Amino acid sequence: MQHARMLRIKSELSEQTGLEHDQPRFRKAAPLVLAALILFTVSCGTSLYKVKPPALLPPMPANSAAVNLGTISFRAAPLLTDEQSQELFESNLLLAGLLPVRLEIVHTSGEAVELKTLRFHLRDAAGKEWKLISTKQAIGRILKANSVYAYNPSSRKTFEKEFRAYELDLKSTLWHAERQRQGFLIFVSPGKEPVSSPHGLVLTIDGLGQPAILHFN
Repeated sequence: MQHARMLRIKSELSEQTGLEHDQPRFRKAAPLVLAALILFTVSCGTSLYKVKPPALLPPMPANSAAVNLGTISFRAAPLLTDEQSQELFESNLLLAGLLPVRLEIVHTSGEAVELKTLRFHLRDAAGKEWKLISTKQAIGRILKANSVYAYNPSSRKTFEKEFRAYELDLKSTLWHAERQRQGFLIFVSPGKEPVSSPHGLVLTIDGLGQPAILHFN
């Protein structure tokens, strides 16, 4: 009986010692857990990046590349600096190997234009082609390049929605009553390397009676 009592006391002391031993670990982990909970709460309903509303876009730059085909004309300007990318999307698209090209289409006269028939080709001075990619593909590359792996799903959805607002609508017909449409095309660099001062960029637009060719630099 005395032996059983000694065993019970020893067990209680062991449990107490174990709890005391674990307390420092609990104290160290608590701030991290609290910070994670706060971050999760704050991020709910917000975007991964603060995207500037398209309505606040300034006019097309005066030195934008331009071409007039008679019934339709084009103006285009690539975002060649990190500052330009950060101002609109609060993220470095160039680091992700992406080159956003702002394109303005003006219907000057004649029949409606089916924009879905247009094909876009971007080449640099070396003759290498930059591939046009979807908004979904671009978002995936942005998150990967900026090492964004842990996030609230609703925050990503908000970012996708805000980013897609800049996408050029090429699915619907451009009527003369609408007159003008603009948005961004996203190209990925050859080899998917970070974009760094590309030279001799030429955008060719096929699918019309004649190709529209715009020289950027």
